[in-house]
Amino acid sequence: MDVTITLHVDGREHELTVDTRTGLLDALRDRLGETSPKKGCDHGQCGACTVLVDGRRILSCLALAVAHDGAEVTTAAGLAPPGRLHPVARAFVDRDALQCGYCTPGQVCSAVGVIDEAARGWPSLVTGDTGDTGDTGEGAPVPLDREEIRERMSGNLCRCGAYPRIVEAVEEAAR
Repeated sequence: MDVTITLHVDGREHELTVDTRTGLLDALRDRLGETSPKKGCDHGQCGACTVLVDGRRILSCLALAVAHDGAEVTTAAGLAPPGRLHPVARAFVDRDALQCGYCTPGQVCSAVGVIDEAARGWPSLVTGDTGDTGDTGEGAPVPLDREEIRERMSGNLCRCGAYPRIVEAVEEAAR
């Protein structure tokens, strides 16, 4: 069954008709030509497809496009105005945190999400008590040390093994 949805991608509104089984990643890449999110494993295991939806990072290969009708989708390409780099992307370049670069857009989107989540005091597996208020899930900001960054970025895999530099880049961008 086809339905018409609206996606706001990198600041532009798109109306498209999709089969209800269409994944968000396929809608972005195949229907809208947004090639920043990459199709890696297509099973939610590598994070190459990570985008921000309404400010939260998600694996777009596991999300149905219809479930995000009306959502604001931000890809790595849309994080900064054309011709400029987002501070996280700049840190990746400055720290040489990319090798083949295939995973980099997903890593950058995930890092932007990680920094925001830590600032909001959202706990991770390694976070101690953040003073969670209960209603918003937010607490005191979580310092992003290397252990915290590694845990929060663990859903993004790099085939080249640039992890030390990626952690350094996230650490630098979070300052």
